[in-house]
Amino acid sequence: MAALTTIKNIGPAFEKSLREAGIETAEQLRDIGADAAYAKLLQHGSKPHFIGFYVLHMALQGRPWNDCKGDEKKALRMKFDALKADNFDTSRSELERILNQIGVVASTAR
Repeated sequence: MAALTTIKNIGPAFEKSLREAGIETAEQLRDIGADAAYAKLLQHGSKPHFIGFYVLHMALQGRPWNDCKGDEKKALRMKFDALKADNFDTSRSELERILNQIGVVASTAR
């Protein structure tokens, strides 16, 4: 099994966030895809950032992180907004997020 950092554009910080969300290997990330992986990141408390979302898409396509432009970027923005709406609870406190991660508080993500 390959490390997450074997995928271009995924560095140690992004790897740490993915691991915290339960994504351990490059193969696992490729299998679930960028949208599902980003949803997991949001469900595990990562703050939503559009750049991180499209960087993940570019990484899984083997493209430079800044290669996303024009209509492709607009389409990804729409996906990002939908994922954020479905998976990021802005009313949840940091303590509730941590309790959810360890299974004490039920997730409110859809």
